[in-house]
Amino acid sequence: MIRLFERWAVDPALILTILGLSLFGTAMIYSAGQVHVPNPVTHGAWLRQARWFAIALVAFTLVSRVPVRWIEWVAVPSYVLSLVLLSVTLIIGTGAGTAAGVKSWIDLGPVSFQPAELAKISTVLVLARLLSQRLDPPDSLRDMLVPSVLVGLPLGLVILQPDLGTAMAFVGMLLAMLFWAGTPVVLLLLVASPVVGLVLSFDTAVWSWYIVGVVGFLYLYRYRLFLVESVGIVIANFAAGTIARPLWNSLAEYQQNRILVFLDPDVDPRGAGYQIIQSLVAIGSGGLRGKGFTLGPQKRFDFLPEQHTDFIFSVIGEELGFLGTVVTIVGFAYLLLRLVRMAQDTGDAFAGLILLGIFGAWLVHIFVNIGMTVGVVPITGIPLPFISYGGTFLLMSWVAAAIAVRVAHER
Repeated sequence: MIRLFERWAVDPALILTILGLSLFGTAMIYSAGQVHVPNPVTHGAWLRQARWFAIALVAFTLVSRVPVRWIEWVAVPSYVLSLVLLSVTLIIGTGAGTAAGVKSWIDLGPVSFQPAELAKISTVLVLARLLSQRLDPPDSLRDMLVPSVLVGLPLGLVILQPDLGTAMAFVGMLLAMLFWAGTPVVLLLLVASPVVGLVLSFDTAVWSWYIVGVVGFLYLYRYRLFLVESVGIVIANFAAGTIARPLWNSLAEYQQNRILVFLDPDVDPRGAGYQIIQSLVAIGSGGLRGKGFTLGPQKRFDFLPEQHTDFIFSVIGEELGFLGTVVTIVGFAYLLLRLVRMAQDTGDAFAGLILLGIFGAWLVHIFVNIGMTVGVVPITGIPLPFISYGGTFLLMSWVAAAIAVRVAHER
């Protein structure tokens, strides 16, 4: 099998890790469907996932043989196509499964797909092409304007669906690729500062001290920024503090409740807090070795919500215990580390940026999905790569892996 991978010009270690995670995910989706009361949503989900897995392997085989110059050429057309599809989704888009209220799918009868998954890959490609053509690394806020706009367009369309979980992946991609392109960390922190100001603005005293700190830092850092850039950062932080309350009032009740129960799940234990409470109970009851494959009581009595998609990690914790969760996290850690090592080994800027873009997207998915199941981040709909149920997401994740290994090994 390793010789076969080598003939495909791919990385055996990376692909074997992804293959193992995909098979493990299919098994856990099968387990999620083993409940005492038949559920039409989870029943047979593992078979549908297995079919998508087979399609993904074929797609990987084909994409991994595509020359890098073709991948570089298709960056702009695929980006434009993804923007068109995301725009169309806002008009004719539908929900699917547990995300029935989100217009993120285009239904073509026997086949439906998420344009946002194509948009993530195409955005990585077009941003890698842009940044790799620079002679010098971005070292000012003006240099970061065009990359931010390129990511901001699909990001804004995804937020309008609204799909906040997927939108966060675009932010991870942008920050990871800018960092790899040589952007100073200080600049990345300054760009992210309005988001921090938005969160802190709910406490006037804390926000005031934060603004004083930002202004003081900009004064000390003034020799690296133009005056208009410093003023822009201060205005952005003030704007974030100003819109915080109206933004909160504009959120739907269920969105407000998700944030409130993140701070204290007992605020609404039978409503918005139900998901996180049941997830914590499931993971905590697993102990060291778990209840056994397919034997988790929280899952079997259907107490655990969305157990085959967003909360698949809770099923792992309940049935395979602490050891199962550690093995899963170690597998993801090795996957991410391997992407970074491949980026370090390649001498090509375009290849390295693609690898870090995929790294950023997967890191956000892994951290947010696992984090929400254990209560360290608010609940949002975002799947766990290669493990959660979702045909389009699994397919495009394998396509991303094929692009990663192709650009890394050809260059």
